[in-house]
Amino acid sequence: MPGSPSATQITWIKAAVFAACLIPFARLGLRAWHHELGANPIEYITRATGWWTLSFLMITLAVTPARKLLARPWLLRLRRMLGLFAFFYASLHFTTYIWLDQFFDVGEIAKDVVKRPFITVGFCAFLLLIPLAATSTNAMVRRLGAKRWQWLHRSVYLIAILGVTHFLWLVKKDVREPLAFIAILTVLLAFRLVLRWRRTERTPVMLASRVRST
Repeated sequence: MPGSPSATQITWIKAAVFAACLIPFARLGLRAWHHELGANPIEYITRATGWWTLSFLMITLAVTPARKLLARPWLLRLRRMLGLFAFFYASLHFTTYIWLDQFFDVGEIAKDVVKRPFITVGFCAFLLLIPLAATSTNAMVRRLGAKRWQWLHRSVYLIAILGVTHFLWLVKKDVREPLAFIAILTVLLAFRLVLRWRRTERTPVMLASRVRST
């Protein structure tokens, strides 16, 4: 396609995006090093990693609309890496909770999951992310087959819904940030529904034209 980046340029773009995705983690590390995590460092880390998890989920879901609207098919080559960074920050978020907050107390964690709905929803979202991360390689795509792989990875929509619900139920007073994430997710999902509707509308027309041409 005219104007598409070369393989070398794609490599550099990927490297730049990879470095940019690590900036939140680096900033968090620097703040911890300089003791700038506030009065409750565990809560700060938990909130920060959770916020970046949702952000990377939204960015990952935004790749398809951006690819379509900007006519840049090569953007699809960044989606897998962005999705893995969502899992990376989700893992940090989950580890902070089970380690720094609960000290690996399985009994207390189980009680939390059962008693507090926002923990239940967040826990489910993280569990659903694991198979997506585990099957992100080309080898797994070949092993599962394209259709089964696509079916599995469509669960990212459910994960995103669970993620924003987790955030909304967590926040007690100021819900502006959770609502902003919900609005973004709604737009991204609506875009996909419109694309699917257009494909279903186009299919009968294409079939009819083929019949007339035979």
